[in-house]
Amino acid sequence: MASLAAMLKKQGYLVCGSDKNVYPPMSTFLKDQGIEVVEGFDESHLLPAPDLVIIGNAMSRGNPEVEAVLERKLAYMSLPEAMKEFFLRDRFSIVVAGTHGKTTTSSMLAWVLEKCGADPSFLIGGITNNFKQGFKIGGGKYFVIEGDEYDTAFFDKGPKFMHYLPDLVVLNNIEFDHADIYNNLEEIKRSFKRLINIIPRNGLLVAGGDDANVQELIPNAFCPVQTFGITKNVDWQAVNIKQHSNSVDFELRYRGSVEASCELPMIGLHNVRNALATIAAGRFIGLPMQDILRAFHSYEGVKRRLELRAVVNRVRIYDDFAHHPTAIRETLDGVRKANPDNRIWAVYEPRSATARRNIFQKECVDSFSSADNIIIAPVHRPDKAGEDEVFSVTQLESDLRDLGKDARSLPSVNHIVDELADQLQRDDIVIIFSNGGFDDIHNKLINVYERKGSDGERKREEKEKTKKSPSRQQ
Repeated sequence: MASLAAMLKKQGYLVCGSDKNVYPPMSTFLKDQGIEVVEGFDESHLLPAPDLVIIGNAMSRGNPEVEAVLERKLAYMSLPEAMKEFFLRDRFSIVVAGTHGKTTTSSMLAWVLEKCGADPSFLIGGITNNFKQGFKIGGGKYFVIEGDEYDTAFFDKGPKFMHYLPDLVVLNNIEFDHADIYNNLEEIKRSFKRLINIIPRNGLLVAGGDDANVQELIPNAFCPVQTFGITKNVDWQAVNIKQHSNSVDFELRYRGSVEASCELPMIGLHNVRNALATIAAGRFIGLPMQDILRAFHSYEGVKRRLELRAVVNRVRIYDDFAHHPTAIRETLDGVRKANPDNRIWAVYEPRSATARRNIFQKECVDSFSSADNIIIAPVHRPDKAGEDEVFSVTQLESDLRDLGKDARSLPSVNHIVDELADQLQRDDIVIIFSNGGFDDIHNKLINVYERKGSDGERKREEKEKTKKSPSRQQ
């Protein structure tokens, strides 16, 4: 909502809003944009009556401003509707969808368009490191938008992406998620099927060829389809993949013919797939192959996607937004392949609407297979799930230990930080998985380990010196 408010302000509209508990960095961002935000919700905030009220999907009946809008018959719409009417109708809309990889692929594609001189617009659910923000209004015809399958508003329970007038859709993968609004995988597939069904015949579906659920939906397309992946029988294929400590390179083939050699300044097979999707989309709209590959070299990723927060006493501390078992597994697998000899710590907070439920209780065990040590935090807001639905932290701990993993559940962030600060050694890697703030665990760990780690290093060095010193003759 804040990005949309800023975009509308840049278009010349007078924009204000109301919300609860707006704090930095969002409050600072809105202030810098010259957008007034009042604390709390009250009918008086709608006097005098605005020309239009945009209602976020966190709002529900009973909210005093929602009730006033309905009673006074004020003009209102959802965020996706506003995007459609104010920004997408006159542009070539590139919608990046799927359970995983939306934010990275969207930002990668936006950066490639930028570097190729297309001056794109975009709206992405994360802060891109290249642009330093999650939106841009460019002068070109292309608009890249992250296509979220979550519901639109209390008055529109369909997925957001159905409003985005897609000319080109990237569909990375489909898995069960958002257990608070979808009952099963079939319901989610039905939503993506509807998205495919509204791509115009002169558009394109760029489909993940490694994903069986995506493959199942391809016959529903009325437009051309190009597939991508690392398996056989895809249009855009990565082969001879080589992973390094901070990068990955591969040979790019199109329908069996070698196209180019590609290098990415990031790790993991999931990012290879994200790059393949970007290449397929870019080539369809006419971007030169060499310019696309050159743009990859300066791509800097997205905040909270395996973001290196600090290196303290040779320990790397990463922040990662992953909360679905597949995303966690792919991130850890990528880090393991790039760092085969390092000890990896995974710190996990079951926080999202799906993660706090026991839907993926068994799948979570496999997702941590590439980590050496796993620390599990308490479930965030277990009251948001049914009593018999809550994810079991102790069960995950037990299952991981049965597999020989060093796993432990700890009652608070402070306990986790103290445990890590005592146990970490030089060249360890810590990856903190949460889709929320996690009680500022990253900064707490950095601060505590800077102090404790330095003391521990001195003690270890003194111990090593003692071992190497020859014993005195008696």
